[in-house]
Amino acid sequence: MKKILVTGADGFIGSHLTELLVREGYQVRAFCYYNSFNSWGWLDSLPKYILDKIDIFMGDVQDPNGVRTAMKDIDTVFHLAALIAIPYSYHSPDTYINTNVKGTLNIVQAAKDLCVERVIVTSTSEVYGTAQYIPIDENHPRQPQSPYSASKIGADSIAESFYRSFELPLTIVRPFNTYGPRQSARAIIPTIISQLLNNFEEIKLGDLKPTRDLVYVEDTVRGFLEIAKCKELIGQDCNIATEDEISIQVLAETIIGQINPKARIVQDTQRMRPANSEVYRLYGSQKKLKEYTGWVPEHSLADGIKATIEWFDNKENLKLYKADIYNL
Repeated sequence: MKKILVTGADGFIGSHLTELLVREGYQVRAFCYYNSFNSWGWLDSLPKYILDKIDIFMGDVQDPNGVRTAMKDIDTVFHLAALIAIPYSYHSPDTYINTNVKGTLNIVQAAKDLCVERVIVTSTSEVYGTAQYIPIDENHPRQPQSPYSASKIGADSIAESFYRSFELPLTIVRPFNTYGPRQSARAIIPTIISQLLNNFEEIKLGDLKPTRDLVYVEDTVRGFLEIAKCKELIGQDCNIATEDEISIQVLAETIIGQINPKARIVQDTQRMRPANSEVYRLYGSQKKLKEYTGWVPEHSLADGIKATIEWFDNKENLKLYKADIYNL
């Protein structure tokens, strides 16, 4: 039985991946961000019979000693820990370098020294910037249009260098816009749903023109697992995408129609990215992932949105989101 470490296990995608791995029978160590509240993030919401099977490790990926301790006796590492909010990266870029670049360096350095069998490094579709062609494949130029995306490009480069320099068996996974239950309040779909379920008549959003390739979280984490099983993808990067796109405006109108058709969209200037920083089009290629693993998304956008709304409609979940403020 493989022993697996998931960094960022307390987060949105990380908690879903951790849950999947436990259900699949793996031994899982969950690396959670240390805090004085002893909160395990979204892992705290998992069923007790799942949580009891998880080895929780509290630490910070910026700390090489903690990383090395967490990775002892581990066969495979899924590295998801990262700072991800784009607006926050505008005024605190140093923290993104420390967490995303230095944190990734700590992971791959420890993996090399400890002879870990496989490392999965999580990237983001934001590294591509606005599409120069579609569908965006793994050869698309990198465009750092925010400090966040620049830090992820740096992290990807560090990881790739360890494969080329030391033959570290790693793959860079590049999910497009993952959504679903437990997603951060700063993301577009929770922003829309939480305002609607709090009975707001005016739904405050930023730019409505950008398009996104939306992947339901259960499809995303299944993609992670399939990539980790595929030795042919060692030394490569690989998208997880649906090869489809929807504009923010159409997305918002669709969700409004399902919850409160009387609500209207109001553009909020503080939610707008600087023009040269906004990524206007993301439309990813799934060709490589499909060819190597057979992965295809199992959830339609309509089904994924329905499941996400149902999760938010639980009052215990909805109360965790401050819909009346702009979440960086």
